[in-house]
Amino acid sequence: MKAEAAPRTVKLDYLTRVEGEGGLYARVEQGEVRELRLTIFEPPRFFEAFLRGRHLQEVPDITARICGICPVAYQMSSVHALEAALGIDPGPEVRRLRRLLYCAEWIESHALHIYLLQAPDFLGYESGVSLAGEHPREVERGLRLKKIGNALLEVLGGRAIHPVSVCVGGFYKAPRRRDLLALRDELQWAVEAARETVRWVAGFPFPEFAPAYEFVSLRHPDEYPMNEGRIVSTAGVDIAPAEFEKVFLEEHVAHSTALHSVRAGERTSYCVGPLARLNLNFEKLTPQAQEALRETGLAAPWRNPFTGVVARAVELLQACEEALAIIEAYEEPARSRMEFTPRAAEGCAVTEAPRGLLYHRYRVNEQGLVEFAKIVPPTSQNLRRMEDDLRLWLPRLLERPEPEMALACEGLIRCYDPCISCSTHFLKLRLQRD
Repeated sequence: MKAEAAPRTVKLDYLTRVEGEGGLYARVEQGEVRELRLTIFEPPRFFEAFLRGRHLQEVPDITARICGICPVAYQMSSVHALEAALGIDPGPEVRRLRRLLYCAEWIESHALHIYLLQAPDFLGYESGVSLAGEHPREVERGLRLKKIGNALLEVLGGRAIHPVSVCVGGFYKAPRRRDLLALRDELQWAVEAARETVRWVAGFPFPEFAPAYEFVSLRHPDEYPMNEGRIVSTAGVDIAPAEFEKVFLEEHVAHSTALHSVRAGERTSYCVGPLARLNLNFEKLTPQAQEALRETGLAAPWRNPFTGVVARAVELLQACEEALAIIEAYEEPARSRMEFTPRAAEGCAVTEAPRGLLYHRYRVNEQGLVEFAKIVPPTSQNLRRMEDDLRLWLPRLLERPEPEMALACEGLIRCYDPCISCSTHFLKLRLQRD
């Protein structure tokens, strides 16, 4: 008679190599996951509350403080939402500069995640520091790529962390052409380095794991999604940003200070981020980015979360190519921003942060003061999907020693590049076997 497997509890108190604080608790009985909680204990930050009563022109600078890794995303979603409320369009020159600023953030964020946060998982190192000891060339390449993204942020935004140039109506100051052209040589190198990054990560050992996802992203008729577009999904969703809250809901969960997002009606999880964008917008990649992905041999649809590192590398190449093209064609605009008159109105917008969809909605009064704010970050949209993935992933690990189980769970979570500080409006693993 076969002995029953002993009940086990998996407990990860602190997740490493992610931004923010959280943990994982799981109880396994007779080989089945009976209980699982991805616990977020980062303190609530109340940004939506203390935006109330602030002038709308303060919003981009305040929301940028939500995240030190992706401040541009919060600035972009906020200015687009407020400009929608005011009924203003800053024009094509400002639009191109904002896309360039977003490219800079994608470059530095993706390079950081690929080289220092996720590569150690695939290559068997405990940290980016230990990885650098045996793979100095690769880590140096990643750091140089991140430095290039930061340099571009400094020229456009005044500084690399929490840029200060973005405003409702445009930019406080447009960059000089010569300052942008000074980065051309480095960006030319970055395009080749990003192409090599795709080749490098495509050789990582990916476990076989391909859940059935509903991927959600923006789609734009003329370009790879970043600043604007319609919201689409692999399940047939095709809506304007103004309809976001009719289709996607936020729910409170007892074990987390972050809200969980689900589809309205079915209350099912969905996935945002690089894999979602790639599955829904492959044809909008540059020819070189498409070719780089084809060379990996990974066939569509791309549903293995562990191959998200390849999607990030392809987007890194995309962002480097676009940034170089925008800089080479750049002419200083006659004006960097447009004036506006505040009015009582409401507006919303969705942009693509490095980690996925970022939704903002604001209501302002005639004095331009914020009366209501709602922010739905990409990590909170992915939290329910992360838990669903872990329920499928954990039973495969039960024969491993618990330190290996914990590391494997962390590795899956890091596929989503969670920004936990953003999601709180990680991992000590606890696995209980009853």
